[in-house]
Amino acid sequence: MKPLRRYSAENEPKAWLFLLPALIIIAVFNIYPLFKSFTMSFQSGSLLNQQFAGLSNYQTVLSDPVFHKAMKNTAIYAFMVVPIALVISLLLAWLVFEKIKFKGFFETVYFIPYVTSTVAIGIVFRYFFNTNYGIINYFLALFGLAPINWLNSIEMSIPTLIIFGVWSGLAFNIIILLAGLRNIDPEHYKIADMFGALNWEKFSRITLPQLIPTVTFLLTVNFIGAFKVYGQVYALFGGTAGIANSASTAVFYIYDKFHIAGRPGIAMAATVILFLLILLFTFIQNKIIAKVEK
Repeated sequence: MKPLRRYSAENEPKAWLFLLPALIIIAVFNIYPLFKSFTMSFQSGSLLNQQFAGLSNYQTVLSDPVFHKAMKNTAIYAFMVVPIALVISLLLAWLVFEKIKFKGFFETVYFIPYVTSTVAIGIVFRYFFNTNYGIINYFLALFGLAPINWLNSIEMSIPTLIIFGVWSGLAFNIIILLAGLRNIDPEHYKIADMFGALNWEKFSRITLPQLIPTVTFLLTVNFIGAFKVYGQVYALFGGTAGIANSASTAVFYIYDKFHIAGRPGIAMAATVILFLLILLFTFIQNKIIAKVEK
């Protein structure tokens, strides 16, 4: 008599049959492009006539000052936008959760920018940042300050992009943080109230420690997204990377080399380098966060 096999969903052939459509889509649109990008990074020429070029594409990218500038801008953007947006999001989420009535309404209002086209929001922000009739310079004039050339100044391109990036990153963060706040056991706060804990003590000793997994998730996702920033640049500066490419980022550099310059090999080499840097940074970040959690 054969022994009864212990049931396990992942070992059932039918389970793989149901997963097959999703696996095919992932393989075609995620895994295959990844390997194709890697192979193309060692080739030169057009898409229809490629030849093996060894490491020449990587040498070109790594010696290109435009790529260095794009990576510098990307790093500045990521390390400014992510922490600033996360702190503001945490404050707003806590205010909505603790102090404001009609939470559902405000959650909807905060989530609307996340489901709105980045290009559409960028067009609106172009009007906000306009030197002559923008609303931001209008308010600066009320305080007697001179207008700022937000969009057509080499010095202001990255600060303008950072402001836009912080605002566009709030919606997703707030919704995720509100979900994290709801998962905190209310009994913790009742016990804290019994011992006369102040609001800031409850926040620092109960709320914040309980939100560490949520904050960890947001840091990882936001940093990866920040290193891949492209849509905000394209929308804010009207399809360019700012005046004299002053707001060029790593992905915009890849786009320019692939579609404008017609050099897919160099674009793919830059893609692989960016992928490896994101992978390395994510690994280091997870190690640091793991030590902090302990």
